[in-house]
Amino acid sequence: MDVRGALFAMLFLSAHPPIRLSAQDTTRAPQAVPTDSARPDSVKRHAPVRPFGAMWRSMLIPGWGQAVSGRHVTGAVFVAWEGVTAMMTLKARDEAKYLKETQSPLLKSKRQEIEDWAVLWVFNHLFAGAEAFVAAHLRDFPPDLRLRAVPGGFAIRLYLR
Repeated sequence: MDVRGALFAMLFLSAHPPIRLSAQDTTRAPQAVPTDSARPDSVKRHAPVRPFGAMWRSMLIPGWGQAVSGRHVTGAVFVAWEGVTAMMTLKARDEAKYLKETQSPLLKSKRQEIEDWAVLWVFNHLFAGAEAFVAAHLRDFPPDLRLRAVPGGFAIRLYLR
């Protein structure tokens, strides 16, 4: 593209629209946000999950207890690691099968790799359960704890009511 075309594109893209969108209209008063009592019956609020319930869910399917506790990113990390460990265990098992057929001397190390991935797979279940248990216990912990970097170290501040 030549210089004139680039300048025209910049001017065209930076031009303001001649109309104002309704979301940009500042003359209207903001509408009231409905409270919990004004919500329709179709919106159901679930009771918070108990710590043991979250733990057992995450030990069964890693990430499930985190998801019901509202910790979706943490749950997604456990689900992703579950996929990695499962697929690597299966991949190493297939490679060991091939090494056995070819009578390779590397079979022993490949079996050790299978065991390593299987241990990580089981550890993911146990750690997900423990994390869900602790997170469910700390659900009502006040967010007033602040950690801040200061010259020469860090400072912790806790506001008590």
